[in-house]
Amino acid sequence: MVAESYTVAFEGVDARLVEVQCALSPGMPHFSLVGLPDKAVSEAKERIRAALNALSIALPSRRITVNLSPADLPKEGSHFDLPIALALLAAIEILPKDAVAGLVSLGELALDGALVPVTGALPAAIAAASAERTLVCPEASGPEAAWVGTIPVIAPTSLHATIQHLTGAKPIEVSQPGLVTDTGANLPDLREVKGQERAKRALEIAAAGRHHLLMVGSPGSGKSMLAARMPSILPVLSPREALETSTIHSLAGLIDEGGLSRRRPFRAPHHTASMAAIVGGGKGAKPGEISLAHNGVLFMDEFPEYSRNVLETLRQPIETGDVTVARANAHVRYPCRFLLVAAANPCKCGYLADAARACARVPACGEDYMGRISGPLMDRFDLRVDVPPVSFQDLELVEDGASSAEIAVRVAEARTRQAERYADLDEVTVNADASGRLLDEHARPDDEGRALLRKAAERVGLSARGYHRVLRVARTIADLAGHEQVARADIAEAISFRIPGKAG
Repeated sequence: MVAESYTVAFEGVDARLVEVQCALSPGMPHFSLVGLPDKAVSEAKERIRAALNALSIALPSRRITVNLSPADLPKEGSHFDLPIALALLAAIEILPKDAVAGLVSLGELALDGALVPVTGALPAAIAAASAERTLVCPEASGPEAAWVGTIPVIAPTSLHATIQHLTGAKPIEVSQPGLVTDTGANLPDLREVKGQERAKRALEIAAAGRHHLLMVGSPGSGKSMLAARMPSILPVLSPREALETSTIHSLAGLIDEGGLSRRRPFRAPHHTASMAAIVGGGKGAKPGEISLAHNGVLFMDEFPEYSRNVLETLRQPIETGDVTVARANAHVRYPCRFLLVAAANPCKCGYLADAARACARVPACGEDYMGRISGPLMDRFDLRVDVPPVSFQDLELVEDGASSAEIAVRVAEARTRQAERYADLDEVTVNADASGRLLDEHARPDDEGRALLRKAAERVGLSARGYHRVLRVARTIADLAGHEQVARADIAEAISFRIPGKAG
């Protein structure tokens, strides 16, 4: 007697369909699991045995073999409990085989038969929709999975409720999507930052074109305060972006009560974080901070204090927009198109420009400290701005300048212009993604601007990457101003945000 059910195995943000085959055969009573299960999957048989016992269902005195196919795909996680239990119940003819075979299910079983919520319900629902099958998941995971919308999602509270639904004794209503949350109203306002007008302008340009930003300044000058207000000027996620971001957060267990958020993520890891925490990896090759910040902001304070390996590993994801976590038995890819905002002190003591407070190693301490950021990585910052100390006179001023809401309107309008410009391109949504032919077509400056850019490239020694990044930033500045063509003033402002250095 053989019965099948279906579930998924996660490979990065993708969920692969897994067939759970359960066979009963003559022989000594034994329950075996095959098909590359990890420890959590192998322990499923004990949880299933206890859950069935709680329902007064005895396992047959036969040999039970469960195969997870494809057998060469590693199976990880406790979400295999429910599909294995359903295949077993179909094999012993408690559940109809056809009903079980038409499902994709996932869920962890408690010893009393209750269904425990698991991560990955949203990508599992996407896989079920591709296979045109109904999804069964724990009640707490139902609102999250229901966002896919093209398939029914059944979310029972227990194995007993699942049995009643599949036998028709007590049908369960289809789950509804969770609430869309938007916490933008409670975000800190840029108007609260006194002074620092140039840094505010850099934040606006960075937000409009998703340009990477480096702020350098002495302790207490407001770098972290400025970065914390970046989410308040960013536009909300589009439906497509919200689904992409939520899929990653689902795998990390960060979706609260099944509700999706339209607010862009803001991740701020500590500088002691490991490479696996930042880039991704560890057990199960989980997404790292750069992927959790996909379509949002990654704020890295005390930037030179991060491990050199971590900093250098950022170089490729910044360019490609995705990261591949390589393991002995798998290569897992995660998207990571993020806006990097980095903050750094100018030197170890932090007071390089203050003769009264600087250490005895000035200026060598500044060269050594900022030298921890390699030239190729520094070259990837489109905008570099000094954040000087704020004077007491500025601190005593009443709040002035543009509010986050006013800046957000300008940013949204610039993003709309970019969306219309790149509407026919899937991989390009903002100016930071444009390259090659697109830059030549849309960011070509006027004659005066071209002459200024040529002169600056010769004097400052811009690299080829730096040259193109200046064009991208200039295109964004023109979009903020509503200009169709990049002008000399746009080029001049873009060049002013590239601090001269070894990388250009």
